[in-house]
Amino acid sequence: MSVKFNIVERGNPSDPTAPKKFYPSIVSSGRTSMDLLTEQIANASTVSPADVSAVLISLLSLIPQELSRGNIVELGDFGNFWLRAKVAGAETAEEVRSSQIESLRSRFNPGKKFKNVLDGIEFKKA
Repeated sequence: MSVKFNIVERGNPSDPTAPKKFYPSIVSSGRTSMDLLTEQIANASTVSPADVSAVLISLLSLIPQELSRGNIVELGDFGNFWLRAKVAGAETAEEVRSSQIESLRSRFNPGKKFKNVLDGIEFKKA
């Protein structure tokens, strides 16, 4: 497997006077839809596309529900989802309020098999 990259020139945002440098930037080679994934999973198993689709739709609706309950969602060797908050600080513990939570983001940490696939990716200049 190979992933393509372009070369982009970027300045240092913390020091606009610093000379710009050149960096590799990953280029998408397309998109894979849930319908296509459903077909690929069905073809690689004994499960019908309708059953695969039902399971994927259920999984994708349950992950945010579990995160909203404060749970970490563990998907084995695939990885884990959890919530991370952007927060404002307070001077004392007594002053801490939920209103200091400015925004939430979901985070994903890949599992061992997922990381192994990522480690095996080769890069080609686009």
